[in-house]
Order: sequence, then C-alpha cells, then structure tokens
Amino acid sequence: MEKNLTKGNVTKTMLLFAGPMILGNLLQQLYNIADTLIVGRFLGSDALAAVGSAYTLMTFLNSIQIGMCMGCGALFSYYFGKKEVQKMEKSMHLSFILIGTITILLNIVVILLCNPILSVLQTPKELFVMMHEYIIVIFMGLFFVFLYNYYAYLLRALGNSFIPLCFLGSTAVLNIVLDLLFVSIFKWGISGAAIATVISQAVSGIGITLYTWIKEPQLRFKKRLFKYDGNSLKECIRFSFSSSIQQSVMNFGILMIQGLVNSFGTAVMAAFAAAVKIDSIAYMPAQEFGNAFSLFISQNFGAGETERVKIGIKKAIKVSSLFCLVISFLVFIFAKDLMHLFVEVENLEIISIGVGYLRIEGSFYLGIGILFLLYGYYRGINKPEMSLILTIISLGTRVVLAYVLSPIAQIGVYGIWIAIPIGWILADIFGFWFYKKIKSV
Repeated sequence: MEKNLTKGNVTKTMLLFAGPMILGNLLQQLYNIADTLIVGRFLGSDALAAVGSAYTLMTFLNSIQIGMCMGCGALFSYYFGKKEVQKMEKSMHLSFILIGTITILLNIVVILLCNPILSVLQTPKELFVMMHEYIIVIFMGLFFVFLYNYYAYLLRALGNSFIPLCFLGSTAVLNIVLDLLFVSIFKWGISGAAIATVISQAVSGIGITLYTWIKEPQLRFKKRLFKYDGNSLKECIRFSFSSSIQQSVMNFGILMIQGLVNSFGTAVMAAFAAAVKIDSIAYMPAQEFGNAFSLFISQNFGAGETERVKIGIKKAIKVSSLFCLVISFLVFIFAKDLMHLFVEVENLEIISIGVGYLRIEGSFYLGIGILFLLYGYYRGINKPEMSLILTIISLGTRVVLAYVLSPIAQIGVYGIWIAIPIGWILADIFGFWFYKKIKSV
C-alpha cells in the first residue's frame, strides 16, 4: 500500500494522496458533529453550549499529541524519500515512547485539574456540571486518539493514506449509531455522547495499531531499536515539538477566544459551537490538502527532487485557492441553512449570531487555505519552526484584536469574528516574504 510521491504527474499525485486524507478528516469531524447535532436536538441549547465549549478544550489538548504525530510524520516521510530505512525505524520507536508518555501525562493533568480549567474558561454556572461530566469521560479516550494519529501519520509518511481512511469511516458510523442509542434511547444525557465518542476512538486506535503490526511487518517494534540514540532523539524532539507547539499555540489561541465567547452568554456560546463545526468542515479539505502537500514536499525534498518541489508549490496554490474561493461563496450564501442543521429554527438569536460569524470568516477562507500550504511547506523542507512562527503571528493577532475590539459597544462579539481573517492575512504575508528571502539567498 506504499506510494512513492516522487514519481508521476504532480497534481494527480497530490490529489490522489490528499483525497483519502480529506475524506478521513471529514469523517473524523463527524465524531464531533454527531455529538453536537444529537446533543443540540435531544438535550437542548444548554447542552449544545457545554459540548461546544468542551470541544474547544478537547481540541487544544488533543492538538499537543496530534501535532507531535504530524511532525514525526514529516520526519518519517523525509527518511523514506532518502531511502534511509534504519533512521526511520529508530525515529519511529523513539517517537512512540515520547508521544505516548506525554499523552498519558496530559490525561492525568486534565482529570486532576478539570475544575480549575473550567473556571479559567469562564464557564457559566448553569453549564459547569454538564461540562465537567462531559470532559471527564471524553478524555478517557485520549490515548486511543494518540494510537490512531501515530499510526495514521506513519502510514501516510510511506504514501498510504487509504488505510487510515478505512478505520475512520467505520468508526464514524459507529459513533453516530452509539450517539443515537445512548442519548435518545438510553437517555444517558451528555455523558452518553462522550461515551459513544470514546468507544469509537478506541475502535479506530486499536484497529489501526493491529493492522499495522499484522500487515506492515517492517513497521513493527523491534527490540534492538529500543536503545538510546541522542541524535535520533534530538531530531524527533525538534520535529515533534515544533509541530506540537504550533498546533497547541493555534488551539490555545482558540481556547482563549472560547473564554471570551463564554463571557457573552449562552446564546453566543451555542451559536459559536454550531458555527465552528460548520467552519471546520468548510475549510477542512484545504487543511488536509496542506498536510498531504507537506508529506509530498518532504518525500521529494528528501529524494533531492527540487524541481518537482517547485512545480508542486505552484500546483498546490492553484488547487487550494480555487477550492477556497468556491467554498467561501457557498458558505456565505447558505449560512442560515447551515445553522438550521444544528439549531432549531425558532432560536432566532442563536441563528443570527452564527450567520454573522460564518459570513465574516467564510469570506476569507483563501487566507487560511494559503496558510495551511505555508505550514506544510516549511515542515516539508525541515523548517518546522517557521510554521510555529506563522501560527504565533496568526493567532497572536487574532487574540489581541478580539480582546481589544469586542469590549467596544458598537462592535461587540463581531470584533472576535473580524480578528480571525486579519490574523490569517498577516501570517500569509510574512510566510511569502520569508519564502522569497530564503529563495534569494
């Protein structure tokens, strides 16, 4: 199932490789959408607001280990392109121990500090118990999320993006079935939605691990490779921590925004919870295309195919830009209809707030699409620190502007929405400036 990304038509290779990743991420979003949709319909707007706010926290903490898996995936892909299998195997063993340990520590921290975390997020009193109940259960599945992402990025590094899709597809369906069973039939409330997600995560994580061990013997753990190697460990730390910090900074900024959103009350929280799900799905293909582009660049950079890298950059910009422009138009036009999928039509205030968010942010998806390509490019050419810098620019701008503009009475919550595309655009400008700079050296 391995695929050499250094051969064949550039556009076709990238699209065929990215396709399963895009569909897989879409199915992963269904995990969260199933919770949001079913909880909103069966348990009401308070439960919807609680799940939405908890989702932001969950995304932030998951992003730490997902970012590490993503960074190591770029390293695996680089060594695969260079045909240095032994170095790839050493990195694989060390990174599993490193990321797995950090994941377990994160789980412990969340369980012990759940109440203080919810207080920092300015969680309304009427939602505190529900959020606590949901979070404690949902984070029981964090290690399974690690297993899935670790082996998914490992397989993708070798050009196999199809198998991760298969596991996500089956477990997404399982998640929806269990959501309906636990919430609408068994009446387990908000914890039922969390239990459904954890079971689904366990199936995907354990399933892809067993597949890799059985079907890909070269990716099995080998006792002789469980040895300390300072250079390999440094490389793993550099790639994994840079990408992890990038992902966690991005989601920490979103978490800070969630705290600001919470201060505006339950209606804004519910609107934000629904709109963010729509938003995430809308630009998710551009995000996954950027991740696929990163592995394409990494394999070709490792193989010394510099001309193919240049062609890939031009083709990727065209593909991503076209998609983002089309999806911006669709989200702007159908914003209200999309909100109706999550919120009852009589909740006019929530729908109006959500539509405002989608039309402001959705008009600028081109900015985030280009930014995802810049993230992927710099990871692919062994400059993961640059991706972190771009994230700091984007999120730093967003957070600062949101906290400056939203207290102004005439602007209010729309200040939070306006800050988002401004951050994207500034990061894009800096990313292209640095690209031109290193090319001229």
